[in-house]
Amino acid sequence: MKYLITFAFLFYSFTAHAADVTIEMLNKSGKEIMVYSKKIVRVDVGDTVFWKATDKGHNVEFIKGGVPEGVSKFRSKFNKDTEYKFTIPGIYAYWCTPHKSMGMIGFVVVGDDKSNLEAIKKIRFSAKSKKIAPDLINSL
Repeated sequence: MKYLITFAFLFYSFTAHAADVTIEMLNKSGKEIMVYSKKIVRVDVGDTVFWKATDKGHNVEFIKGGVPEGVSKFRSKFNKDTEYKFTIPGIYAYWCTPHKSMGMIGFVVVGDDKSNLEAIKKIRFSAKSKKIAPDLINSL
């Protein structure tokens, strides 16, 4: 019985907090080109997001002014899978460096904390990103 309780506790501990997310970096998804497979994800503090380099030519870069205070610069290498463990709650705006004007942007909301939403609204997007960002931001 003691082992059963221990096993149940360990099983619950590992499954209750296993909310890691994978986002693919794609050249095409449906009618969209140069896109992340998920534009908005919600995770808890301590969760990890994995960006999979499914197609070549992409990366992930946190947008300056588009992350919570205290978050360091983050920019992955091109054509490489990458991951980031979110330890500070808030909204994280990111883009694919060469395709940001083509609308390849995304958001991670950590801990359902939207305290930096006004800063997110002030990001200067361009071209196609400028057209799609408002709807995405309104869905946060």
